[in-house]
Order: sequence, then C-alpha cells, then structure tokens
Amino acid sequence: MNALHTPHLKQGTVEEKRKEILAYFQQSFDRYESLFSLLKSDDAYYQRPEKLRHPLIFYYGHTATFFINKLVLAKLINDRINPDFESLFAIGVDEMSWDDLNDAHYDWPAVEEVTAYRAQVRRLVSDLILTMDFSLPIDWESPMWPVLMGIEHEGIHLETSSVLIRQLPLRFVQPQPEWAPYPESGEAPENTLLPVPGGNVSAGKPFNADYYGWDNEYGEHSAEVKPFSASQYLVSNGEFLAFVKDGGYAQPQLWEEEGRQWLSYTGARHPVFWREQGNSYVYRTLATEIPLPEDWPVDVNYHEAKAFCNWLSKRTGKHIQLPVEDEWLRLCEHAGMKESLWREEWNTGLHHGASSTPVNLFSLGGFYDIAGNVWQWTETPIYPFDGFKVHPLYDDFTTPTFDNKHNLFKGGSWISTGNEAMAHSRYAFRRHFFQHAGFRYVESTEVSKVNDLDYESDTQVSQYSEFHYGSTYYGVPNFGAASVAFAMQFTGAKPKARALDLGCATGRASFELAKYFDHVDGIDFSARFIKTAFAMQEHGEIRYNLIEEGELTEFKVAKLADLGLAENKDRVHFAQGDACNLKPQFTGYDLILMSNLIDRVYEPARLLESIRERLNPGGLLIIASPFTWLEEYTARENWLGGYKDANGETLTSTMALEQALGDDFRRVAAPQDIPFVIRETKRKYQHSLSEFNVFERIR
Repeated sequence: MNALHTPHLKQGTVEEKRKEILAYFQQSFDRYESLFSLLKSDDAYYQRPEKLRHPLIFYYGHTATFFINKLVLAKLINDRINPDFESLFAIGVDEMSWDDLNDAHYDWPAVEEVTAYRAQVRRLVSDLILTMDFSLPIDWESPMWPVLMGIEHEGIHLETSSVLIRQLPLRFVQPQPEWAPYPESGEAPENTLLPVPGGNVSAGKPFNADYYGWDNEYGEHSAEVKPFSASQYLVSNGEFLAFVKDGGYAQPQLWEEEGRQWLSYTGARHPVFWREQGNSYVYRTLATEIPLPEDWPVDVNYHEAKAFCNWLSKRTGKHIQLPVEDEWLRLCEHAGMKESLWREEWNTGLHHGASSTPVNLFSLGGFYDIAGNVWQWTETPIYPFDGFKVHPLYDDFTTPTFDNKHNLFKGGSWISTGNEAMAHSRYAFRRHFFQHAGFRYVESTEVSKVNDLDYESDTQVSQYSEFHYGSTYYGVPNFGAASVAFAMQFTGAKPKARALDLGCATGRASFELAKYFDHVDGIDFSARFIKTAFAMQEHGEIRYNLIEEGELTEFKVAKLADLGLAENKDRVHFAQGDACNLKPQFTGYDLILMSNLIDRVYEPARLLESIRERLNPGGLLIIASPFTWLEEYTARENWLGGYKDANGETLTSTMALEQALGDDFRRVAAPQDIPFVIRETKRKYQHSLSEFNVFERIR
C-alpha cells in the first residue's frame, strides 16, 4: 500500500507534472475510500465514536466537497455538483467553538448517494487536471494549487477518519487485507536518556519552496536551544504500562489543571486504545484487537503524556517533560535527519502496514523513530512564524488554532502521507484529542513561551476589530451601530424573533441586532473573523494590535460592556458559512442584513435567489454595499451592475439589485448612503459610502 509522494513543484515538464498530479490525486481518492471499506455496514457511517466530532458519513463526504468548494472559490469551475452536499459537508471537522455538532440540524444522506457523489467529483477533478492550463513552478497563485490543496487535505482526513474508525465498537468494523496491522511485537526495550548538544535551529520555508505546504509552515523562525537529553525511544506501551499499574490515572497531583478536568470528565483509567481483559490489556488496531504489543509506541493525548512525564520526574528526581518544538528540531538536526521527504524505511505512508511498529526498528544517530510510527506531542502551542500569511482559499486551516489550546505534534505517523510525512510539517490538535500520537520525553528546563493575552496580530482582523468595536474617526459614527439603527426604523410592529447578519465579519452588527431580536445568527466566510466575534461573545472583550507606522503598533482592548452590548450577547450564534451556499437550518428570519457583502461574493445573483426562501413573508432584507466590484472576488460576468448592458445602457448596481429580486420583493425606502471609516495606520484611513437598500418580501 505504498503511497506516492507529494509532487515536486518545480521539476519536469508541465505534461509530466500533469500526469504525476493525476496519479497522486487518484491514488489519494481511492485510498481514502478504501479506508471506509473497514466499516461493516451502512449503519457504521452514522456512528459518532467521538462525540466532539461528526459521524463518519460527514468525513466520507467532506473531502470530496472540499475539492468543489475550493475550486468554485478559485473560479476554476462555475457550477456545483450538489449544492446541498457542498453545504452539508463543508464545515465542522474540528472542535471549534462555532462548529455546529447539533444532530437536529443534519439530515445525513444515504451512503450510496455520497459514494455516487464522490465518483462525480473524481471525474470532474481528473478532467480538470488533464485540461487545466498551468505552468511550472507551481506556487500559491497557480491554478493547480487548489487541486494539490484538496489532495493534501484528504491525506489529513485519512488520518483523522482512521482514528475515528479505530474508536468504533468492533461490531461496526471488519478487517481488510490492505489494512492489516504490522504482524510482529515483543518485549519493550528499556528506555534511556541520551544527550543532545545545544545549538541554533531554524525553521520555516520560503514561499517558493519545492513542495506543497500549509500556511503555518511558511515564514522564518530561529532559536538558540540549550543542551538537553532525549529518550532514545518513543514511550512504548510497556513503558507506559508501569505508569498505569502505579495508579497514574488515579493520582490527580500528576496531572495539569486542564488534564485533571479531562480526567474527571472522562473517567479514563488507561489509554483509549487499550481495553482491560482480566489482569492484562488488549490493544485496538483499526479493525481488530490483539494482545498488548508492549514494544509498540503508546497512543495518548497530550494530557496523558504530560502526566507520565510528571510521574517519571517524581520517580527519577529529574526534570522530565515533553520537548518544545525547537528541541524536537534540534534532535532531528543532531541525529542527521534532513529537511526532505521522510525516508521510506521510516514507518510513514503505510509502508509497513496499517499500524505502529516496535519502537526499536528505525534508528538514526543513536535515536529511534525520530519521525514516523506515531506523532510526537510537544509542549508548544502552535503559533505563526514571522512572515506568516493566510492563503486566501483556506483562511481557516491554521488561524483558528492560534488560541493556545492546540499543541503541536511532530514527525508524522504510520498513516501519514504527502505533506504530513515531511520534515517541515506543523500540525496541532486540542490537547485532549486523540490522533495516532505518542511521545518521547526530554530532560530539560526549556519553557514553551505562551502568550496568555492571545491578542490579535492579523492585520486585517485587527483593522476590522477596530472598525467594529474601536474608536470613531473624523466624526463618522460606528458603522455596525449605524447600520442596525437605520434598519430598525423600518421594522415597526413586525415580528422580531430571528435575524440574520450575513457577512457579519467580527460581529458588531450581530450584537446590535440582539438588542431587538430574540435570536441572531451571525455568519461569515472567514474563520478569522468568526473566531474574533466568538471570542468577543465568550470573553466579553478582545485585544488587538493596530499599526501606527512601520513596525510600531498600539495595543487596544475592546469590551462589549463598554458598548452596552453585553446584556443580550447570548442571543447571538456565530457560524462560519458560505453566503452563496448556506446550510438549510439558516432560515425563518424576520430580518436579514447583508452589509458590504454583495460585491464580495462569487455569485451575487445566486445569493439573492436563495435568500428569498430564508426570509419570512413580510420580512425585511437590507442590502448595504459600496458596490466596489472587483474580479478578485467576483468574475466580471457575475457582476450585479456597474457596467453598460448589451444595448449600451448604463446598468447601476441599484437597478440590477431590483431586477434580481424581482416581484418577490418591494422597495421600502429610497437608497441611502451611510459612511464608514476603516483605520489602516495612524495616518491612513479608508473613507467609503455604503448604499443601503431596504426591501420587504411580499410573497
């Protein structure tokens, strides 16, 4: 089951690269579907082995819809295959606070329907690869980039889905020859600490790197690492068994505060993939149980790994902890690991079966499993390198995890393929999540530097935080407050049960609407904006940096209470979503506000066509926009006005808006301009006028 490697982005000819990417895509697509052959019946697809994640049917459909959603966003295709699926399976793969895991909101389709949909996606993407006009090298701007993004994304979910399958009760799974575990195990080797000399480490890759990367891998980072000692082996099941037998799970003093909360919540007494059987344990592979393989690495979350380190510190009198990311990088360098694809003899890419292998098989420089076998937890919460940028097609890949709640793990696992099986990859999970992840420990006093303030340093998000919640400039009132005040003068005695703030950005208008409506949904495509809006709701304040000049910044704090918006904040529900393809539960509104959105979506006419069914008869639709049409956001043929029509007549956006809404709506008031100012730097401001149009749905 050897996996093809992620393609080199510069070598070969265009036609050679086209064939290579096609083969890579088709193998990835087939391998992902093969994983689901482990499910014994259709019923297994609808199980939720981890209640903080969707059932498996979601993940079966998600990776296919990801291709379509990104290709639409990249304007490489015009038509969707199944808009319902591409909304249903789009968002909700991690435990973000705004993820919707309410089963009542989902009517999952039949497995055969999703299988047929996946076949359609396979044909479409294959044809696109064969016909796409692209050049070498492939970079972020290349039309081939979103295709590679989809393939690498499916590789990630090969791992996450396999973890969920591994957590299903055995009655739902069936062994398959191509997913058989490694056949051998034995006694655990005795672990020992070996010295690692100090030195300087550097990380981060240039934007013209040779291989595909996720946003958090780019940029620059360097650090001086002090000498430390690292365990020769990954911690094995046998070594961890001593911790379990010593009552490690029953000693709260060994666990960090967050770990104690997890322990109390779950009642765990041993690793999740162990099961007590008499006086011993059996071990869960993907689809079978086997006697505990003591020389295989233990699979644990961060909390369990941390408690083991505290236990070992107590026993040895040494300062034992997990390595910080920089120490892991230094270990790789010291042992002779190169910045290249992990070698095939390491246990990655399913080269040695569909499971871990003994911890004493793969050595380099005196250490074993520097990479592969299982991911290795670190003490380091994920953070951006200097020069970090968000890819416009996938702004929610990493930025939602910059919250000091997601720790990095390094090195890849036995099922890591593509980008995951590379030296520079940086992946992070919540500390209580399970992956095919274990750990090695170090004797060190290195402390991971965590910014407890968690202030927002993303320039655009900071600007919008100030725009929504900060100071007013040049006498122009706050735009979110002014927008809602304008809208409310038309509501009169109309019902005020539900409102939708579509394109809510960082959420000010949503909170303003909550003063009048029983329930407000705030939806935005950007995870960065939704993260900020939710942080304001959850904590009552946000902190951010504003650029003064050059590298000089001003630190600011904005509080809901100071704005008089705290009292009704719980009436608001924030969600990430595509305005042109919303999930069906977003309906039944008495008012919909679309503020500065219509000229930033890829199909404004489709948005207006679909919005009708989400608004109650008699409900108000408020569309505000400066109508700054740009092909960067909306293909020229999809502009809603702002040009001369086929007869040479001027078609303004206001006129086109009325035409698109048709006879289902009547205009309530003449268009009105409301000004707004966005602060870019201390001496640079963007002053604009947004035209407000108010319509009532009449049928």
